[in-house]
Amino acid sequence: MAVIDEGIRLENNNTISFGNYERTEKLKVENFEFNNDLYKVRTHNLVTRLSKNGSLVLEAVPGAAVFNFISDAKKTKFSAAGLGQTQFTLGLEDDTNYDLTVDGLKIGTVHARFAGKLSFSAALSDTPVEIKLVKR
Repeated sequence: MAVIDEGIRLENNNTISFGNYERTEKLKVENFEFNNDLYKVRTHNLVTRLSKNGSLVLEAVPGAAVFNFISDAKKTKFSAAGLGQTQFTLGLEDDTNYDLTVDGLKIGTVHARFAGKLSFSAALSDTPVEIKLVKR
């Protein structure tokens, strides 16, 4: 699966894909409208960051390509490709537990701390891995 050359795009299944871990120069796309919200993406080989209406949605360090991202009150689901061990930080509901699944394997329960920040890492490659977080 390829990186997202344009930075962010709307998919046919009403999800968004974003990020380009192959870029050495920063790419920034602002005011991308999706479901009445404004998204901003900043991406390159060191970091990929998605914000919605000024708040963090997802950050990947080093950069990653995120495909078919969807998030609602109960779950967040996406696939990601990149170059090795990648640290993800998501902005979710604060002081809440989520079940984390990576490529169908239940990793365990992770906790969103103060301000809803939740962090975990996953080993990425050119072949996307599916990541799912379900609110407990």
